[in-house]
Amino acid sequence: MKFNSIKPPYRVPTMKEISEVPWNGFTVASTFSGCGGSSLGYKMAGFKVAWASEFIKAAQQTYRDNHTDTILDTRDIRNVQPDEILSALGMESGQLDLLDGSPPCASFSLSGNREDSWGLVKAYSDTKQRTDDLFFEFVRILKGVQPKVFVAENVKGLISGKAKGYFLEILSALKASGYDVSCRVLDAQWLGVPQGRQRTIFIGVRNDLKAKPAHPLPLPYRYSIRDAIPWVTSIYVDQVTPTHGDEKITKFKVEKTLPTVTANGIGSDCLYDWTVAAESGLSGYCAGREWDKLSIGQQSEKYFNLIKVNPNKPSPTICASHGTMGSASPVHPVEKRKFSIAELKRLCAFPDDFILSGSYAKQWERLGRAVPPVMMSHIAATIRDQILNKCAHK
Repeated sequence: MKFNSIKPPYRVPTMKEISEVPWNGFTVASTFSGCGGSSLGYKMAGFKVAWASEFIKAAQQTYRDNHTDTILDTRDIRNVQPDEILSALGMESGQLDLLDGSPPCASFSLSGNREDSWGLVKAYSDTKQRTDDLFFEFVRILKGVQPKVFVAENVKGLISGKAKGYFLEILSALKASGYDVSCRVLDAQWLGVPQGRQRTIFIGVRNDLKAKPAHPLPLPYRYSIRDAIPWVTSIYVDQVTPTHGDEKITKFKVEKTLPTVTANGIGSDCLYDWTVAAESGLSGYCAGREWDKLSIGQQSEKYFNLIKVNPNKPSPTICASHGTMGSASPVHPVEKRKFSIAELKRLCAFPDDFILSGSYAKQWERLGRAVPPVMMSHIAATIRDQILNKCAHK
């Protein structure tokens, strides 16, 4: 598929605008809520997120700062009972419209020797816990709450290699809970996010509703890094040489580089803090020396995750661990640094005024672990229009 030249300008609504979206009449309970990326997506589609669960303290603080109208349960999900959720919501089993969950996905990521950690307690964010069994905690909650619809998210690696055994077991357990279940791998770059990010999305509809699960269709266009961060550089295409089929070799020339973004922002209409943290610099690190050797758009052969991004394409995947000092990651094309937090918000489809706290690495981690809100808004809108609205009118 190709870029479509006719597309709306890239823009994520502000937190205030999201709070003013009219309620569509449907209510969500969220598990493994992180900083609230999925919750924002549901709110963009008009859902009310009434209850959420998050165990990681740094993520709890971020969730509270941005979702003040949602009940937040901070216990380990293993200690949360379905009837406690229903009691907090003032509901009985079967009344909740949608149960959402993004069980930690590091155990199924394709990077590293993932099988070595299965069944073990290991470091996860600022805790130590076993994570490969948490999807079954979601199933336990699902069985007790019996929502009309559920959405569960994980990495693409869940359906690859040896993890397929987990996938088949999870799928069987979800269906045995009383649901018609569909599972697809969706890529955020085709759902309004300027980042390639593939995620396994389970959608289930309770059997008695006699409706089919539905996933969103891809948009006819994608957003580039430049669409999201127009000040990234004023690189222009110098020469395009056709090769095989639709593939092309594109040469870039740097005409002018904008000054590093400062706390005062760019232009009089900039409302938010665009500070570039000192921690984003690559000088003095191996990644910095490698950056000097790369052309724009080139991926390092020595450090696989180090990519001097092409501004005219979506960003490569932003991972939670990429914000640590000196780690290889997608990096700025003309300044020897990682992206600023403000730039990352744009690339991860978060509002500019979304509140983050903690170190540069911790803020990066929150964004890297989250489901991009705009991506989830498309999933939520599809469920609203093709499942819940239709069931409500039967």
